[in-house]
Amino acid sequence: MTTTITVPVLIVGGGGAGLSASMLLSTYGVESLLVSALPTTSILPKAHVLGQRTMEIYTEAGIADEIYRRGTPQENLSYTGFYAGVQGPHPNAGREIGKLDLWGTGYRDPEYIDASPCPTTNLPQIRLEPVLKAHAEKLNPGGVRFNHELIALEQDDSGVRSTIRDKATGEEYHVHSQYLIAADGGRTVGNLVGIRLEGERKILDMVSVHMSADLSGVLNDDSVLLRWLANPEFGGTFTGGVLCPMGPDNWGTKSEEWVFHIGYPYGDPDAGDRDKVVAHMKTLLGMPDLDAQIHAVSVWTMEGIIADRFRSGRVFVAGDAAHKHPPTSGLGLNSAIHDVQNLCWKLAQVLSGHAGDGLLDTYEAERKPVILRNIANSVKCTQDRFQLDAALGLSPEKTPQENWASLEVIWDESHPDYAERRDQVNNALAAQSGEFHHHGLEYGFTYESAAIVDDGSPVIEPIDPVRLYEPSTKPGHPVPHAFVSRRGRTFPLQNLTHGGKFVLIAGEDGQAWIEAATKLAQSTGLALEAVTVGADDADLADIRFAWLRKRQITRTGAVLVRPDRFVGFRAAQAVTDPQAVLTDALSHILSTDLGAQQ
Repeated sequence: MTTTITVPVLIVGGGGAGLSASMLLSTYGVESLLVSALPTTSILPKAHVLGQRTMEIYTEAGIADEIYRRGTPQENLSYTGFYAGVQGPHPNAGREIGKLDLWGTGYRDPEYIDASPCPTTNLPQIRLEPVLKAHAEKLNPGGVRFNHELIALEQDDSGVRSTIRDKATGEEYHVHSQYLIAADGGRTVGNLVGIRLEGERKILDMVSVHMSADLSGVLNDDSVLLRWLANPEFGGTFTGGVLCPMGPDNWGTKSEEWVFHIGYPYGDPDAGDRDKVVAHMKTLLGMPDLDAQIHAVSVWTMEGIIADRFRSGRVFVAGDAAHKHPPTSGLGLNSAIHDVQNLCWKLAQVLSGHAGDGLLDTYEAERKPVILRNIANSVKCTQDRFQLDAALGLSPEKTPQENWASLEVIWDESHPDYAERRDQVNNALAAQSGEFHHHGLEYGFTYESAAIVDDGSPVIEPIDPVRLYEPSTKPGHPVPHAFVSRRGRTFPLQNLTHGGKFVLIAGEDGQAWIEAATKLAQSTGLALEAVTVGADDADLADIRFAWLRKRQITRTGAVLVRPDRFVGFRAAQAVTDPQAVLTDALSHILSTDLGAQQ
């Protein structure tokens, strides 16, 4: 007789998105079962940068400290550099072309410090996923199963019935769940429910070489994380490769392990020849005799694609099952983590009976526009790389001698074309900043959906929607960061939402809002905390006045923050009946009638 397991949520896929979904659901008190067809977590380096919003999510899940401990120290995570190769016979081989600040400049950029209590960090997925898996298993013992593959599913109004095979034993069993999250990279579930990935395919073939090698004698500047090689011997940055340290014990130039990415035209047979790839890598580095232990050579296709829909009945796609990005901008894994945060708190509310099914429709409404912008920026950054090569005067069509002659002008102040060429290069490098300082995309993205109550205030037109995050409490925006204090303990205001709670933040004289929220929470059982925050006479002291600068409400107003730390409702000042207004706002957000639950 076939065993049937009943669980509220089945997660298919054990990568960054699936494991994060498991942790978050456990944090929200929702039981889940995760199955992955793979025998273990990733054996390839894959993605590595973890942005500020992602690290806020991992702080809530209780795993951020471990990730920071294992990740790149901030002093080794400050810049991205462009170089004329690494070594070679030419006297300028390895010379620096330029550097750009990288994702907060080692958490020294005031904009990044003001935005979040969590610095950006860097930890390759091959090392991140085991940390996530161990924590997911700790939070949900027995609820994480690798080497178990989904082979069939069907769904109806009662839920999703999935057939799972234990690949080690061949045994099959059924899982009956209320909902299913597909985080399987688009390999199985999407096809079974008719979800298609659409967009720009076959942009390039990329090859990643994971190796152990001692490069400390040939590299300098420990503050640089990513090294882009614009090698005149081969024609530019796309043909020159990019080098990234992987630690694990030392970082910067002393890293024990590295990953080297090389771009090939789509379909180039050389990309699939391991020996040719390794030889080509050594040639690009200018180190034909490099003593390197090769751990893996992986080939993957650069794409910019997105699912035609994120939901099919009770099945939701997330992460690579919903979208695939070019690696430029480093937003692929981060977007996946943001996906599951957005989805999991909504599933928790629906499963608890506090929200209607319409709340789940807002998952696609909120996430898809964000993903489309992220993909567009990643594709643009890829195209901007050609602009940089043009400014450097590098081309695969030229001889190495011609490329060197063109490049050397940018270092020769006595050359008549120096000023013009150097300005062209600086402008091209500045255009690349949308890849390495995209705070507006990574942190400042906003939502518009039925789960947001528009307050009628003017739409905020950002100065630069890619590069800059501008704090606001307008509904749909992430709640601004501020440190607050209570009874001698200082903590980030946003942490009040941890555990899947709504938080009502009122001004110093907003006691009527506090009383309304308290009554609503007591009468409905909704997880809703209410506090006053201010410089004086408040539940929480705004010790550095950051909330006062950013809150955009009066002393009698209030801001309602959703469990994902996005503002769902705002009242600039007191209202006649705060109980009714707050009930209506939460009913709107949750797609239900909270009044009927009281």
